[in-house]
Amino acid sequence: MSTHDALLNIQGLTVSYGGIQAVKGISLQVHTSELVCLIGSNGAGKTTTLKAIAGLLPFSANACTYKQTHHLGHMQAHQRLQAGISLVPEGRGVFARMSIEENLEMGAYCRKDNADILLDLEKIYDTFPRLKERRKQSAGTLSGGEQQMLAIGRALMGRPELLLLDEPSMGLAPLMVEKIYEVVEQVSKTGVTILLVEQNAHIALQIADRAYVMDSGSIELDGNAAELMSDPRVRQAYLGEESISANDVNASA
Repeated sequence: MSTHDALLNIQGLTVSYGGIQAVKGISLQVHTSELVCLIGSNGAGKTTTLKAIAGLLPFSANACTYKQTHHLGHMQAHQRLQAGISLVPEGRGVFARMSIEENLEMGAYCRKDNADILLDLEKIYDTFPRLKERRKQSAGTLSGGEQQMLAIGRALMGRPELLLLDEPSMGLAPLMVEKIYEVVEQVSKTGVTILLVEQNAHIALQIADRAYVMDSGSIELDGNAAELMSDPRVRQAYLGEESISANDVNASA
């Protein structure tokens, strides 16, 4: 795929905390309607990368463009939201003292189309019936899974073209993870482009079109998600499977 027609094109992205480079000159692309995942162990630099794209951390890059014409290094975080980039942060980040409905309305604060906002609100409630049942309840009283539903719903209220999802399965029970990823797949099928950061490599690679494997601030592997799932290096490092060589077999014979 060409880098020139990518919805998101990053070349040589570097992010530093003081004198420490957390992201070391990575390059990645996400094309329109793709679901691309960024996997890797804890501390690999995945969340830092998403925060830089969303405008929450300063960065340097040879190129960091959105829709070919928006240079993200020149845009504030709220301008990126207005341009169609929404972030579901690690840890959900809901407004705990506000109601569920107020949280969702905050997701649409850049929009002026009030009638369509109400329609989108009902779509979120149709997707997440639990939120509708608790619409006047304070967000801080929700379970972790319900808060994740709310965080995704809030991001979708901005009608993003590019949705950044940071560790949506973190801390959730298996059944709730399954529900969240059903929704992620549904959103992807509507044409929303998704860049997903996930430590659970197995579930991420199952639904992604392409994937990047990140380690110690660098991209180590990239390619078709299904192919990476069968790569012995990925299976051993991220899917919890032992790699058995011919020498191992002979030694045990």
